[in-house]
Amino acid sequence: MKKITKVVIPAAGFGTRFLPQTKAMPKEMLPIVDKPVIQYVVEEAIDSKIENIIIITGANKRAIEDHFDEPSQDLIKNLLSGKKEHLLEEIQRISRMANFIYIRQKGPYGNGTPVLTAEPVIEDEPFAVLWGDEFIYSKPPRLAQMIKVYEKFGGIIISGVKIENKEDLRRYGIADLTHVEDNVYKINKIIEKPEPSEAPSNIATHGGYILPPEIFPALRNIKPGKGGEVWLVDAINLLKKEGIPVYTVVIQNGKYYDTGNKFEYLKTVIEFAIDHKEINGEFRTFLKSLNL
Repeated sequence: MKKITKVVIPAAGFGTRFLPQTKAMPKEMLPIVDKPVIQYVVEEAIDSKIENIIIITGANKRAIEDHFDEPSQDLIKNLLSGKKEHLLEEIQRISRMANFIYIRQKGPYGNGTPVLTAEPVIEDEPFAVLWGDEFIYSKPPRLAQMIKVYEKFGGIIISGVKIENKEDLRRYGIADLTHVEDNVYKINKIIEKPEPSEAPSNIATHGGYILPPEIFPALRNIKPGKGGEVWLVDAINLLKKEGIPVYTVVIQNGKYYDTGNKFEYLKTVIEFAIDHKEINGEFRTFLKSLNL
């Protein structure tokens, strides 16, 4: 079994839910206190022993490349003259923590297209996919938990999240499952955004994937689905019909942050600010002072 050495991070979307903020700035660069969303995703991959990061970009996404690039000489001089060596060390660490590859997305709209775009650099290897505008914060990292399951069972692995609020089930793809062991389940089928009363479980299969290279011909062979878009789940279902098993691992010791949604994004910022070592005390005091 080949090891997982590469992760694809789709980051080519328009971010329409955050307009006008995202007219010129990528939604993946929205800050969670002092780090952009996509940095949390990259750090998850690094903490899972993956060092080859393939980011699929589009128009107005140059800020992502700049963020993970080496700092400019002017910025270095400014930080050194201001005796801010600790900040210089941090931004240099960001640029050196992985091998970054950037590819411009081409093709029809849909979340399967950025995956297909990565084919030339993936070649004949299994690989991971993590969306660039959301993340699961967990220990051990979500991707590390998924890789462990992949190394035992093979096939396709999708991260699973337990949805506590029944009304929220209609927001996700919910899986019909057969228990395998511990927090591992075999997926029988995924029902997209079901009514809560019709949901087959409370497990959303979403956010992280380990895929075989067979996903590429599957993506080329499927027809556009709902909304005329190319959907990754349709290609996964095609491979499932061809005999490739699909599993989900319900992520342990973790929490899902949907930072592509305004309300959930603001909740994420507040939650991380409360725990931020530099501002948590003052911020907690400020929140308590609000007349709500």
